Amino acid sequence: MQEISNPFQAISETFFRPNGVFRKLATTDNWSWVPFFILMSMSLVPVYLYFQTIDFDWYRNFIADMQLGDVSPAEKEAFTERMTQGFVMWSTIVSVFLGVIILNAIYAGYLTFMARNDEKSVQGFTDWYGMTWWTALPSLLTSFAALLVLVMASTHEIDPASLSPLTFTWIFGLTPDSAFYNIGQFRFDMLWSIYLTAVAIGQWTSFSNKKAWMVAAAPVTIIYGIWLVFVLL
Repeated sequence: MQEISNPFQAISETFFRPNGVFRKLATTDNWSWVPFFILMSMSLVPVYLYFQTIDFDWYRNFIADMQLGDVSPAEKEAFTERMTQGFVMWSTIVSVFLGVIILNAIYAGYLTFMARNDEKSVQGFTDWYGMTWWTALPSLLTSFAALLVLVMASTHEIDPASLSPLTFTWIFGLTPDSAFYNIGQFRFDMLWSIYLTAVAIGQWTSFSNKKAWMVAAAPVTIIYGIWLVFVLL
């Protein structure tokens, strides 16, 4: 197999031969900036395009109905008047940007903790944090799908769920009044990311395949499992 010599080659190989990529990353510094910038750019572009495409008056009413429920027309009007297109767009972009950074940091902290006593693992928090950007690469599929949905939309009244078209919410057409609307935001590309995380753990630690999978999948399984129980109850 050809030796991985640069981060762009590593990105391509992550989708097909991830073992070699994470083996290389174990001894390579500063490559993770490349997937970071690519992921962030591709996460934010659909958000920007969405707010340039939608009928914002429709969007304001949609959000008001979803968040406020059955309220008086005066309360709804007061809520929507505070929403301006520029403010909502940029606050959403900032929220997405900071949200991804924080969630990856939390996950990296978790992985650092789980591998702390492993004799093979020499990686610290920054190494694991860098790794999370590689394992998040499958989310590019969601970004490309979102762009496709927006470009092909025949109306300007576009459900915000269109920004995540690889979710149960989008695929099954769940409406905001459904109890499963929010939990349905689970993206199918997350399963691929869990697989890549298990591969990375297997390369960076002496964990068995079973333990690597358990460590990689535990956060998502626990969070969505508890969420599902609350929804069903």
